[in-house]
Amino acid sequence: MEVLYGLHPIQEAVRSGVRRLDCVLLARERGDARLERLAQICRDAGVRVTLESRDQLTRMARTDAHQGVLALVHERAFLTLEDLLAPAPETNIPARSNQQTQSPHRFFLALDGIEDPHNLGALLRTADGAGVDGVILPERRTAPVSATVAKTSAGASEHVRIARVTNLVRALEQMKQANVWVLGLDERGSPDYTSFDFRTDCVLVLGREGEGLHNLVKKTCDHQLRIPMAGRVSSLNVSVAGAIVMYEAMRQRSRTVQPAPKPAAPAKPRKGLGS
Repeated sequence: MEVLYGLHPIQEAVRSGVRRLDCVLLARERGDARLERLAQICRDAGVRVTLESRDQLTRMARTDAHQGVLALVHERAFLTLEDLLAPAPETNIPARSNQQTQSPHRFFLALDGIEDPHNLGALLRTADGAGVDGVILPERRTAPVSATVAKTSAGASEHVRIARVTNLVRALEQMKQANVWVLGLDERGSPDYTSFDFRTDCVLVLGREGEGLHNLVKKTCDHQLRIPMAGRVSSLNVSVAGAIVMYEAMRQRSRTVQPAPKPAAPAKPRKGLGS
C-alpha cells in the first residue's frame, strides 16, 4: 500500500481510476468547503472516508504538506512499451472545453535518469497539459512516481500514461522500428528546436539534471535539438527545457488539426456599364 497526499493528487487519483484507493483520511481539525467537496467525490466513487488528527496524517505522510488529506492507495501498475505504442484507451473523463482536437501524430516523452522527484513531477504535469501520448521511464536511475511526484504534478501523474522499461536504449530502438523519430535535447545539438517539424510520430528524450543524455542514449537519437541561450548560462533546468519543447510540439501539431476554412461564396457577376 502506498500513500498519496494533497487535495489535487487525491482528487485526480479518484477521477483517473488508474489505481484503487483503499481509503481517504481527512484531518478532523480542517472543515472547509474544499475538503468537503473532495469527501463527496470520494463517497460518490465508493471510496471509504475517515477522520484522523492532523498529527496522525503528518506522521503517515512524513511531511506537513498534506493539506489535511491523505489516501492509502494500491501500487500503480505501469504500462509496457507495447501498451504505450498501442492506441490510447477511451476514458470516461470529459474533455476540457478548450482542448485541441487530437493530433494524428503521436508524441512521446522519454526521461533518461531524472532523479529529482520535483523535476519528474513538473515534467509529468507539463506532459499532461501538452497532450503527450505517453512517458517512458527506465526502471533504474529514475525517481519513483511517489507522493512527492504526485503533489508536484498537482495530480497530473495520475492521468499520464507511463511505461517502465528495463533498458532505455533498447526501448528507443523499438520505437524506431515503429516509425517513431527519436529526438534528444542537448545544448550542443543542431538544429534549434523551433526548426524541427514535430508533425510526425516522435519521442522527445530528456537527460539528467546537469549532465544531459547518456552517451549511448545520445547515439541512439535520430536528431539532437537545442534551445538557443542568449545569456551566460549554457542550459535550462530540465523541467523548464522540456516544457518549452513540449509546447512547441503541441503548437505545431495543433496546426494539422484545425478545421479547414469554409470556401468563400462565389462572387456574383457584376454588370458592366451599358449592360
